[in-house]
Amino acid sequence: MKKLQDFLLKRDYIKIKLHLTPTNHFEIKATINGQKGLFILDTGASSSCVGFEVIDKFKLKVKDSDVKAAGAGASNMKTQLSKKNILKIGKWKKKKTPLILFNLSHVNTALTNHNSKPVDGIIGADILKKGKAVIDYNKKYLYLQLP
Repeated sequence: MKKLQDFLLKRDYIKIKLHLTPTNHFEIKATINGQKGLFILDTGASSSCVGFEVIDKFKLKVKDSDVKAAGAGASNMKTQLSKKNILKIGKWKKKKTPLILFNLSHVNTALTNHNSKPVDGIIGADILKKGKAVIDYNKKYLYLQLP
């Protein structure tokens, strides 16, 4: 039987190393609008998001949103929306990527309380679906298919 890696690489996938945190989350490095950041990979998050505090860091153009965010122990949180961002994970790149902005302080507080690094945001199912993602939990790799 062929290895998963060989199978995917022959089908124009790239592999990205994942790092397991003390909180049992996978961290991933990504670039938004040319700026590097640290993110949690969250298959349960419907949309990718960043915190309000990184608006300047990632050069985001934001608009208010009527949508309320919920998750990770918080609910009914104010959000903003930023469209047309360039997201790069390894050699995988997606233009016109929308991002939800909301207060990530509760997430980062939980992470730092468990000796993990704070993150700039969350890579969610929207990006994973666009990249036809495959996660190798055992070897700690994310595979994304190049467009």
